[in-house]
Amino acid sequence: MAKNEFKLSADTKKGLTKETEKAVLVGVIVPQQSESQVNEYLDELEFLALTAGAESAKRFVQRLPHPDARTFIGSGKVLEIADFLENNPDITMVIFDDDLTGKQTNHLEEALKVKIIDRSSLILDIFANRAQTAQAKAQVELAQLQYLLPRLRGLWTHLERQRGGIGMRGPGEKEIETDRRIVKYRVSLLKEELEKIDRQSTTQRKNRNELIRVALVGYTNVGKSTLMNVLSKSEVFAENKLFATLDTTVRKVVFGQMPFLLSDTVGFIRKLPHHLIESFKSTLDEVRESDLLIHVVDIAHPQHEEHMKTVQKTLQELGAGDKPMLMVFNKVDLYQERYFDPFLDAKTKKEILKNLSENLRNNFGHDNIFISASKKENIEALRNKMAEMISILYQERFPFQIREW
Repeated sequence: MAKNEFKLSADTKKGLTKETEKAVLVGVIVPQQSESQVNEYLDELEFLALTAGAESAKRFVQRLPHPDARTFIGSGKVLEIADFLENNPDITMVIFDDDLTGKQTNHLEEALKVKIIDRSSLILDIFANRAQTAQAKAQVELAQLQYLLPRLRGLWTHLERQRGGIGMRGPGEKEIETDRRIVKYRVSLLKEELEKIDRQSTTQRKNRNELIRVALVGYTNVGKSTLMNVLSKSEVFAENKLFATLDTTVRKVVFGQMPFLLSDTVGFIRKLPHHLIESFKSTLDEVRESDLLIHVVDIAHPQHEEHMKTVQKTLQELGAGDKPMLMVFNKVDLYQERYFDPFLDAKTKKEILKNLSENLRNNFGHDNIFISASKKENIEALRNKMAEMISILYQERFPFQIREW
């Protein structure tokens, strides 16, 4: 076994060490992006790193017409980062906000002498740490292997340096091909395993067909799990970190005498790795097969409209973009704290929120309501609005049955 061989065992799912590591963040401003956009992406990358267990020490941003094919960033910027790392030996990794090829990762590791991670591998690492059930673990491992497969050749470039002559070409190629076969075989096994779990989940969902199904969707860390706990009076894991929820949680909820099923789903994010969407297909079926979507938005976040567009785009990709939807603007207490003058009276605040609600309805085309899940503000109004929408769905599904809720 070669010293630098990339392990394909269960060790790959352990993620970053639990001790806090120090990292440098790197972003590139291409012509279609603004500097403020890239800085906001790096804010999110910093939060991702913190969720994974890494602390950001410094950011490097470079404006380029297009990423460099060899090192993603320019050679001058590579030297600048290398100098900074040399003067700060406690920094153990460099995290890029965009995906890198295997060759780029290899060249950067040679030049910088530290671990190189891109956004997708960081998200996969967080998912690996968060996965609890057999289904989530299999989905994450599948996504990791699919991410790794096209990068194997880049990761094996140490063999190219070793062989140099005619006689060494064969063994290197054989090792790459052997690893490729191992990965492909494991991918096929995981797909079979997930298909089996998916069939079981489909059967379970069919058994619940009489009840209206409501799914909480939204950007990651907007408070979906907190809202789930408030509405269902259950104890779903909620934390102020990205991707606190990976496995779909389904609870039977009753408003008055009207029952329905409420599910909490994995949060969406910008630049979500394509393999993750593919791997989490069976989990996201809960969204596809729901009757009503509750789109939870962190109204206090400065980029909440961009987050909403990301969620809408992902829902379209999943084939769930045309479902009935209620937009729930969470953390209204934080919004007022940040953006309202403390001397405003209650009537003026209410008027401002009403105007904001109308603008958002015009822009996104759905009814909306402002709440604070953590402070339980306006929850009763949310329950009433949900009950009204669910009752209409029941009447459409069972038009000839008299139901008195």
